[in-house]
Amino acid sequence: MIFNSIKYVNMGLAFLLELGVLVALGYWGFQVGQGMLMKILPGIGLPVLAIIVWGILGAPKSSWQLQGIWYLALQVVFFGSAALALFSAGRRDLGIAFALLFVLNVALTRILG
Repeated sequence: MIFNSIKYVNMGLAFLLELGVLVALGYWGFQVGQGMLMKILPGIGLPVLAIIVWGILGAPKSSWQLQGIWYLALQVVFFGSAALALFSAGRRDLGIAFALLFVLNVALTRILG
């Protein structure tokens, strides 16, 4: 029973991490751009691109969801990009916390199934 509770909490964490990727990429885009257009393009474009890529290759109900090592590689790139975006936008503490939460989430997913 406790393992089911942990599993559901971990699933919630996974969802929050997915949303966090979008926020982190948008935040980074608006921080690094010079001028309004160069803030809007990456600030909105990167999260939209992330939604498309994750929706096609990473979403659990996708017809083309990657499997095995390829899925893990996609996760590392997808969630790692958020951690790096936060880190490079000057939010090193949040970037490190995001990366640690991602590692915890993957570990619990592998352990609990």
